[in-house]
Amino acid sequence: MSFDGVFTHAMVNELAPLLAGARLSRISQPYPNELIITVRAQRHNYPLLLSAHPSYARLQITEIPFVNPDKPTNFTMTLRKYLDGAILKSIQQIDNDRVVHLTFTARNEIGDQENLVLIIEMMGRHSNIILVNQADQRIIDTIRHVSHDQNRYRLLLPGATYIAPPAQNEANPFTATEPLYRTLPATGDVFAQAKVLQQTYQGFGFDTALEVATRLAQADDQDSAWQDFFQTIDNAPQPTITHDPSKKQLQFSPCQFVSQHGTQTSYPTLSQLLDHFYRDKAQLDRVHQQGGDLIRLVQNELKKNKKKYRKLQQTLAASEKADSYRIKGEILTTYLHQVTRGMTEITLPNFYAEEEPLKISLSNQLTPSKNAQKYFTKYQKLKNSVHYVNEQLATTQQEIDYFQGVLTQIDLAAPKDLQDIQAELRQQGYLRTKSKQKKQRPKLSQPETFYASDGTKILVGKNNLQNDRLTLKTARKTDIWLHAKDIPGSHVIITTAEPSEKTLVEAANLAAYYSKARLSATVPVDTVAVKKVHKPNGAKPGFVIYTGQKTVTVTPDEQLVQKLAQQPK
Repeated sequence: MSFDGVFTHAMVNELAPLLAGARLSRISQPYPNELIITVRAQRHNYPLLLSAHPSYARLQITEIPFVNPDKPTNFTMTLRKYLDGAILKSIQQIDNDRVVHLTFTARNEIGDQENLVLIIEMMGRHSNIILVNQADQRIIDTIRHVSHDQNRYRLLLPGATYIAPPAQNEANPFTATEPLYRTLPATGDVFAQAKVLQQTYQGFGFDTALEVATRLAQADDQDSAWQDFFQTIDNAPQPTITHDPSKKQLQFSPCQFVSQHGTQTSYPTLSQLLDHFYRDKAQLDRVHQQGGDLIRLVQNELKKNKKKYRKLQQTLAASEKADSYRIKGEILTTYLHQVTRGMTEITLPNFYAEEEPLKISLSNQLTPSKNAQKYFTKYQKLKNSVHYVNEQLATTQQEIDYFQGVLTQIDLAAPKDLQDIQAELRQQGYLRTKSKQKKQRPKLSQPETFYASDGTKILVGKNNLQNDRLTLKTARKTDIWLHAKDIPGSHVIITTAEPSEKTLVEAANLAAYYSKARLSATVPVDTVAVKKVHKPNGAKPGFVIYTGQKTVTVTPDEQLVQKLAQQPK
């Protein structure tokens, strides 16, 4: 489901009573389109996420940690100036649209009280966050500036008068008194009826419209079915994620949808549902945004090495013809008296194949003996190249494996991990080093910490530099080391010499989850004592060899990973 007007209605109902009268204590903008305002209410701090992301626009309380940029943006500084310490008076949805007004009471520079409205418009690529003075509707600032060249209907720039998004002549399903749904076409096609509902009622995403159409089609009393659905959204939402294996997708909804098929999981709040749903999607998108240059660099290196590998294979295949050149040279030498200068080819008996005739090409510019020598030279050149080509094939394959591993790490990385990957590529000479960076040694982030059910600490490296430091320096020789078998992934350390069977399986699950096989049904994971893990001289970062391992097969479980991330009380 999309974050449509119906879901927005349910979210505002969840947030409004919880945050009424809250004091704004902190403002940060960790990403270009996303704002975190921390408000304190009922003796608790609530990080409120306002996202104007083109694909993931939403409003929610989030428990996902964010890393603030070293330098605040201009929009952040403006919000801090006007809203620091302000009181949140109300959270209000405009009709049933994807527009929410957060009204604050604050003191201006001369101490007078004024009302400021932080407006979040969650409208795909037109999403925006706007700070407006309520008294004169003047825009103080926006997270995305929109000029008349971009939008002729309204100007979204500091100093301009705020104009609401264009009104739609559609009924609000929560307040409409006329049962317009009774006019649905009697076709029996719920998809066609869902499209009519979308055009009739405001704030209906297609998933919501399809759900309502399905309930109306199945109900004996359509009025009761309609009222029951919206009363559930209004008073008793049931935040649900539906996993449909046949479509390989997850869908979220404010209550259990009968039109969605698959395994349904319920969550205590809508915010927790969105945290679970967007945790990986949004993070991967942020990583790709911030790490775009790194991804292009790695993909180009990977493409270059794969092309080189194919050429080396062609050269190796050509070297298999070396013996044919030697045979031709020997036959020419044997029957040299039959060859005369100026000939372009000759057919001679092949004494290596029961005297079968063998056609041999000649250069009319060379003497008979030099023609024979030419074949011996080709033979020797190809024979000498075999050893070199095999060495190059092995080296190139190592490069391919290395860059595939780096791509996997970028896919599994949090934005804060990109700095480590960037530092590694600089160390390896793939990324140009600036003069200032030569003097500063990069500070590596720490491995992720998890806790087994019995409280045993488990450490997970998220990139090659972390993996090397964790396995070769941090871990004790008696600790247990784990890694997904034969695929790129994280080094995992169980910080005990004798873990329980359950702890071993939980750590193996972490190793499988933080690997290229995260989405696989079964993943073999090697486990061995750290003392049996070694790094060959000159090996790439993250590459190790080991002996005496045992293999555990597990199925990556995201819920288990999240559970292990919580520190035991």
